[in-house]
Amino acid sequence: MTAAEVSAVIALLREVAQTEILPRFKRLGPGDIRTKAGPLDPVTVADEAAELALNAGLRALFPSDDVIGEEAVAAGTATLARLARPGRVWVLDPIDGTANFAAELPLFGVMAALVEADETLAGFIYDPFGDDCAYALAGQGAFLRAADGGERRLAVAAPVPVTQMVGSMSWRYMEEPLRSHVLHRLDRLAAVTDYRCAAHQYRMLAAGHCHVQMFRKLLPWDHAAGVLLHREAGGYARRFDGSAYRPTTTGGGLLLTPDAASWDAAAAALLR
Repeated sequence: MTAAEVSAVIALLREVAQTEILPRFKRLGPGDIRTKAGPLDPVTVADEAAELALNAGLRALFPSDDVIGEEAVAAGTATLARLARPGRVWVLDPIDGTANFAAELPLFGVMAALVEADETLAGFIYDPFGDDCAYALAGQGAFLRAADGGERRLAVAAPVPVTQMVGSMSWRYMEEPLRSHVLHRLDRLAAVTDYRCAAHQYRMLAAGHCHVQMFRKLLPWDHAAGVLLHREAGGYARRFDGSAYRPTTTGGGLLLTPDAASWDAAAAALLR
């Protein structure tokens, strides 16, 4: 992507957040929130409106690209199978952290990733409250761009022993016996959190504010942008079996650490 295209995407994320998301924050009515797959999977009118606006904006910016979003897939109007076919595809999470948004907690983000041939080419994670965007381009690094256009490069934390690792463990989607296995080992880390928001968890990880993250469910709108951001910030990520992450992969879990040695140590402590 060119510098101008990066700026255009960030401007679009900001515009949609300001026009479709923030005006609805703390103003949702009883009929504005419902669940999709279950009680842990909410959706709001803001998610749907933001995705429609993002879809239209990206198609205007990149007419030859396709676009799929979380809500379109949930509604059956788009399919993840599109990622396996030729051509560039934008993958959208209009509000990552919908549970926080619906609970009136100001911790959610807007995520977009550009994918081609099962590789993530670009990833964007916009914070509506900080009005800044973490983004990465494959092979070119990870950056945080402020509202005034100022930028700084992102870098993961320095490696530490497992007993000093701080991170976020998303265990709520794990099935037994893995769920109990992991939960009984979390005390091997220094501190564990879960913000119910992959967008901010990836931003923390890529900026060096924590060492380790674990996820079980790997839908591409939750992870394609973040995994690229982490990798371009110097990090190392693998599925639980040690294989590489791909946007078309939706299972098998994911463990992210500063480097390969840290991954081996964390996997031994938590998964083996």
